[in-house]
Amino acid sequence: MIEALSIQVQGIVQGVGFRPFVYRTALRFKIHGWVRNAIDGVHIHAEGESLLLDQFALELSERPPVAAQVKCINLAEVPPEGYADFQILFSDDDAVEEVTLVSPDLGICDECAAELFNPEDRRYRYPFINCTDCGPRFTIIQDLPYDRPRTSMASFAMCPECAGEYEDPANRRFHAQPDACFACGPQLSWYVGEPTQVEGCTTDDQGVAWACDRQSSDAIIAEAVSALRQGKILAVKGLGGFHLVCDAANEQTVAELRARKRRSHKALACMVSSVQEARELCLVSDEEAAQLKSPVRPIVLLRKRPDVTLPVGLADDLSELGLMLPSTPLQHLLLHDFGGMLVMTSGNLHDEPIQTDDDQARRALAGVADAFLGNNRPILQRYDDSVIRVIKAGSAGFATQVIRRARGLAPAPLALPKALGLEGETASVFATGPEQKNTFCLTRGAEALVSQHQGDMENVETFDAWLESKEAYQRVFLANPQLTVCDKHPEYLTSKWAAKNAPEPFKVQHHHAHIVSAMAENDLSGAVCGIAFDGTGYGEDGNIWGGEVLLSNLQIFERFANFAYVPMPGGAAAIKHPLRMAYGVLWQNDLLEHPGAADVVQGLGAAADLCGQMIESSLNTPYTSSVGRLFDAVSALLGVCTEPTYEGEGAVLLEAAISAEPAAAADVTDERYQVAITKNIATHDSTALDTSVLLYETEGVLRAILDDKVAGVPVGVIAKRFHDAMADAVLKSALLVNQVYGITTVVLSGGVFMNRYLTEKSLAMLEETGFTAVVNRDLPPNDGCISYGQAVVAWATAKNKA
Repeated sequence: MIEALSIQVQGIVQGVGFRPFVYRTALRFKIHGWVRNAIDGVHIHAEGESLLLDQFALELSERPPVAAQVKCINLAEVPPEGYADFQILFSDDDAVEEVTLVSPDLGICDECAAELFNPEDRRYRYPFINCTDCGPRFTIIQDLPYDRPRTSMASFAMCPECAGEYEDPANRRFHAQPDACFACGPQLSWYVGEPTQVEGCTTDDQGVAWACDRQSSDAIIAEAVSALRQGKILAVKGLGGFHLVCDAANEQTVAELRARKRRSHKALACMVSSVQEARELCLVSDEEAAQLKSPVRPIVLLRKRPDVTLPVGLADDLSELGLMLPSTPLQHLLLHDFGGMLVMTSGNLHDEPIQTDDDQARRALAGVADAFLGNNRPILQRYDDSVIRVIKAGSAGFATQVIRRARGLAPAPLALPKALGLEGETASVFATGPEQKNTFCLTRGAEALVSQHQGDMENVETFDAWLESKEAYQRVFLANPQLTVCDKHPEYLTSKWAAKNAPEPFKVQHHHAHIVSAMAENDLSGAVCGIAFDGTGYGEDGNIWGGEVLLSNLQIFERFANFAYVPMPGGAAAIKHPLRMAYGVLWQNDLLEHPGAADVVQGLGAAADLCGQMIESSLNTPYTSSVGRLFDAVSALLGVCTEPTYEGEGAVLLEAAISAEPAAAADVTDERYQVAITKNIATHDSTALDTSVLLYETEGVLRAILDDKVAGVPVGVIAKRFHDAMADAVLKSALLVNQVYGITTVVLSGGVFMNRYLTEKSLAMLEETGFTAVVNRDLPPNDGCISYGQAVVAWATAKNKA
């Protein structure tokens, strides 16, 4: 007996080949009817035998395309309409087609990878092979609706064979906009700084050699592999920009890359060909293996194997190494032909945006790369690689912590909290984000579109790239924001832009945005205990915050507790030279005379007296409650990092010191390492926003560190004891808030919680004590989450006023 179902599929199911998948699945189960996109997901009318209908619906749920994320399937029995076949329908509503067919770029799928290395396939070794399950998406889009003439594939007319696949709903390349082959698609280019002759290639007037078929393409790849084996550094064009690539085992070349790129110590990501190869270098859990193989193809931060010695220069002195698998066909070919691990780091100069244009890359990276492996498919949207790690999250098992949200993750929409009631909302909000690790956010209905990682807004190039990305998002997503939101820091470039370009920008406190971002990601709206630990955030009292315990909901907050203020002699100079920060912390706690502080004073030399004078006279000495700066100070105090070469290096190395010291694992809690809690003193002008109830004093912890240092306790053991004290402070915060207000939900956010040891320990301690602990899910805990939090606070405020 023929029955019929109306099926609604919700989640990430548009722009990921879901309709062709439904079509092919319907043919397998002899289902008639149709599938089409709609505003609220994918709609299906399915008719068939009862058992086959059940199997069809189960298949949609359990075996969707690899890039899809099915969150909900709603089934309703409806009368059969007598369809004779199954069809893919296109919506009559242009708006549906325009806003639903954009997805993040997707790493190469298994089927395309198999064809890539199949000598019988017409796309054998084609560096741009793709289908509806993989390949470029957002990086090639110019405008909507998403079809070939509005992408950077517009100039590549499909050959008859590709056009046939494109029009065949049973083919996995049905409406794959980047579909191409050697006969009709993009081709590789090769440039070595002078006119280049490569077998079978043509050379243009700029001296660039261009492939035209499989033989010439392979000749260029052979040139690239030969250069890598000779110790050369290549600039290789990927999906969202160029990578700088070299032989990871060639320590001399790695050192040269660091020198040319001005990246002396920060870890370099590497690419390996398989999970098995990754396991030969690092400890890789099943959850981490799944992330490596996912369509996102992120850099996964993996713990190094203690029995393996890695080449010098990759991630020295660190406990983790960032590895990724190939995301593009070209990367597969390079790794296959080279036969070893490759360094694969962003193709940019120090602190500048990643290069995307071939001509510009050859100019900008001329002093870094020895040769350029490019192509003639333009990159229209700039995207770095995403970075993630897998952490232990108590009884929840393992959780993915995003460190950098970029290729493969953005611009996938995030839900806004249901409590805001934004379904069907036509107004839009634009949140500018912070100064460092910037992202921006556009809202559309009940969704938030958080941009890819933009970088630090401290130079003209990054700010220009931010403006370009902003315009692209507004154009592609048809957004015309009615409200602009920014950080309260008056000197942030994004705040200045908002003040200049928006009539009345709405301002959100930095740490409130942190907490709200994690709340909103977990669909929380009630009061929480929000713990925001980071490096810098403009406080309501004009000081630099960063060690905050907030009573927060989506709209407002109160400052319940904070780490006691310490001076930063020289302001930003105390960040660049953390011995100054150590001096300020010791000065504030009357510990400069301790024998363990002697090398801090000696290390500063004449600057020590200057620091004291600056503090005493309040000259260029802001005060901060930042836990991030406390980590810097302790790292410098222990001699771990006194001259950082990148942001957060001191804290990163301090955490790594725990793993480097075998005795640290067996060390038990030391009662001397306790953060003291005192009652804060309010003034006549104090408010609940700027003046906390409690202060956290670190004198006892610092004295214990100095005592242990003098006693010769291993640095790794001291580092562990300090981390444990910080985790204990997190638990004490939760307990105090619970005692006063009965709140049992604790939200952790801020860049300090990128520390694996601190985060995992804090989550475990909170859960063991009966709290519900919440962290960011799809966004980083660092400032990459700020724009989303800003947008949510703005909407919560607007809805409350309505």
